[in-house]
Amino acid sequence: MTLTIFALAALALLVSPGPTNTLLFVSGAGAGVRASLRLIPAEIAGYLTVIVPLALFGRPYLAAHPKLEQAVAVAASLWVLYLAFSLWRAPRDETARAVSVRRVLFTTMMNPKALVIALVLLPPPSAAADLVPPLSIFAVMVLFVASGWIAGGAGIGRATGKAHLLRRVAAGYLVFVAAMVFAKSV
Repeated sequence: MTLTIFALAALALLVSPGPTNTLLFVSGAGAGVRASLRLIPAEIAGYLTVIVPLALFGRPYLAAHPKLEQAVAVAASLWVLYLAFSLWRAPRDETARAVSVRRVLFTTMMNPKALVIALVLLPPPSAAADLVPPLSIFAVMVLFVASGWIAGGAGIGRATGKAHLLRRVAAGYLVFVAAMVFAKSV
């Protein structure tokens, strides 16, 4: 896979709605763009924390232990359900606590997109240095895509004045995502 094809495939995956993008959108709607930008380094760190070890060591290990991939998917679906519950129950003015750096980091680490990038989109590296060019491009794409989700949430939050309702809609969407991830794992 060429670097261009990797970048296009990764971009398509990154812009699609998912648990991390939902949190960024909700944060933008409730806390605004400036306050939400602090979440982007957590997203990048979350992805790299999973992608690098999986790309270097995970393919052969997961091939030998298929139940482990299933267990990770179940854990991810449970985490997304917890996020949905937290967003649903958060008081109207508590978006900053409902969407924290820690939650974005952990949610991104549990995001199935990281598995797809590490195990499907990235060509198998022969050395760790082989990961630097594609993952550098990936990190820049995360920066721009995350900024877009935050700005979109902020714009809709300002236009509607209903950030708390957007949080509830996002919680419902996350229940759907959790159900889909769980259904694929069993």
